[in-house]
Amino acid sequence: MQDLPIALHPQNPHYFLYKNLAMALVGSGEHYGAVFNGDFDYHKYLETLSADGMNYTRLFGGSYVEVPAKSFGILRNDLAPEPGRFIAPWARSAEPGYGGGGNKFDLHKWNPEYFSRLHDFLADASKRGIIVEITLFSSQYGEMQWNVSPFNRKNNLNQTDEIDWKKLNTLDNGNILGYQEKYARKLVQEASAYPNVIFEIANEPWSDRPVLTNVVNPYLFTGRDQYPNSVDLPDPATMAWQARVADWITSEQSKLPNKRLIAQNCCNFVYSVPDVLPGVSIVNFHYAFPEAAILNYGLGKALSYDETGFLGREDDKYARQAWNFMLSGGGIFDHLDYSFSVGHEDGKDLEANGPGGGSPELRKRLRILSEFLGSLPLVEMHPDLTTVKHAGGVATHMLSSVKGEYAMYIDGSGPTDITLSLPGGEYEISWIDVVQGGTKGGEHFHHGGGEKSLKTPPFSNGIAMQLRKR
Repeated sequence: MQDLPIALHPQNPHYFLYKNLAMALVGSGEHYGAVFNGDFDYHKYLETLSADGMNYTRLFGGSYVEVPAKSFGILRNDLAPEPGRFIAPWARSAEPGYGGGGNKFDLHKWNPEYFSRLHDFLADASKRGIIVEITLFSSQYGEMQWNVSPFNRKNNLNQTDEIDWKKLNTLDNGNILGYQEKYARKLVQEASAYPNVIFEIANEPWSDRPVLTNVVNPYLFTGRDQYPNSVDLPDPATMAWQARVADWITSEQSKLPNKRLIAQNCCNFVYSVPDVLPGVSIVNFHYAFPEAAILNYGLGKALSYDETGFLGREDDKYARQAWNFMLSGGGIFDHLDYSFSVGHEDGKDLEANGPGGGSPELRKRLRILSEFLGSLPLVEMHPDLTTVKHAGGVATHMLSSVKGEYAMYIDGSGPTDITLSLPGGEYEISWIDVVQGGTKGGEHFHHGGGEKSLKTPPFSNGIAMQLRKR
């Protein structure tokens, strides 16, 4: 019998139900081109993810592609195949002239090689218990990417309308909309056999037509209203187009026996989302603060830190982001891992490669987080903003249950004193080494109720605590 698709857990929709298990998803993966980059060995990649304890990866569907060694300064970029190695969903024609090398595309014909690779990838990921978020569309970010887009009139035989690239992901994109619909429905159909699939409507949909909504630090003297200090949302035209894409996914899935979850990428950093589009179950943020999870917990959806990776190459920064977000109520953490590249599908490309980092060491640390979360009764856990009364010189984020299970991440260095407000009872505490794994001590204690002061072991770059009422 085929496994049921991954779903929000009915007892706690901030986490997932898959193969009868409650779970959170943690990944550190390649730059999303594993299927359409003909030079990428995705079997070795998935084997590496599995061996490193990762259970999540993103995959771009093929409607967006980047330029080798140029887009975003990424030198070895899986999302930018070498000339002639872009295996798109559409078949190549006999006419030369594609901006990324090779022949133009025929948007009326599907490419069997692409769909063979897609099925192979999804099947292998499913076998290894890895959930795949398929991102259908993306912003273009500029002329450079638009010049290699299959939807650009110069790159296909189909006389797609000449448009400003900033209109691509709007309803005002001429006859391109029809091709977008056929592509989205085709990918929904092709992925329908696999229980480990999530669909994301569009990657960073605010980027081409941003609406400034807030700033992270209002006290900056320069660049106050610009990335990376601006909180931008998609404009109304982009939102209307996203609603249409969500409808394509939903209506196509209505013909199928089981439905896959739909994710909506909302913004960078932090924002209290008023609502999500109909049919959406997962709220995605990029470069997220833990407050993004706390502010949006009331939506009753899974909250995802869907991409990070622009903070240089140090592992500590990304590991801290992961612990802070997931211990604030997040259900997914996904790091953009530049140690994966063509020829380095084992994730050991440790030379400088763009704006971010990634390494076997980081994945080891994310595995510690994943196993920590897996040790908790997740369906009972919720963000706890009241138990910690004071924590000197550090920041804390905590989950707890009404039955007396507490899980806390302490961000910073210590030792330090932490004051908790706890009911009376017998307790067992363990301190978790978030860098090397294992424990850094523990104890049993009786508490009469009220405030309880705890002294942490020495630590640097974070420590976790697990506290159980016996």
